[in-house]
Amino acid sequence: MTEGTEAARSEARKKRHRRHRPRSDGIRDFSRWTFHIHLWAGVVITVLILVVSVTGIALNHKRGLGLMPEVEHTPAATFEDALPLAELARRATAAVGAAGEAGVDRMDVRPDDGIVKVRFNDREVHEATLVLATGEVLHVGLRNDVFMEKLHSGEIFGAQGILLSDLAAVGLTLLVLSGFWIWLYPRSRV
Repeated sequence: MTEGTEAARSEARKKRHRRHRPRSDGIRDFSRWTFHIHLWAGVVITVLILVVSVTGIALNHKRGLGLMPEVEHTPAATFEDALPLAELARRATAAVGAAGEAGVDRMDVRPDDGIVKVRFNDREVHEATLVLATGEVLHVGLRNDVFMEKLHSGEIFGAQGILLSDLAAVGLTLLVLSGFWIWLYPRSRV
């Protein structure tokens, strides 16, 4: 063999080697780190994400599942004719009886429907629906979706539960971003 052809073959081998050279150590290290973050974040927050997902679906369909009472009412007066909120709260408290002793948790005023829903802070979570203009009680009953709402937000476990719900959101964001990276550079983690 001549020296010229040997040099040409050597140069061709070097070019092929450069073309198939693995990615730089920086990308490879980042990809390995991303893979492990994706793996362990998925393992750790799976239960949290399942709870948030299932309760979210149930809350989206709470009327169909019978978790929230449906009250039919056609407004007969304008919002300007509504009784003061304090008077509506007093009438709702009288309507629920002993549950009213726990106090009002919140009032959901619906001007277009002409009603106000007064939720109480009792253990069973009673709610009274009243006509805004007259104070007439349309419905008194239990709100079965409150437990699910508090579980969904993490509020049922106090301040730490809300942080767990936030952790699930951050974890889901990490899973999406790291999953995208793994999809984009599948061979970099090897």
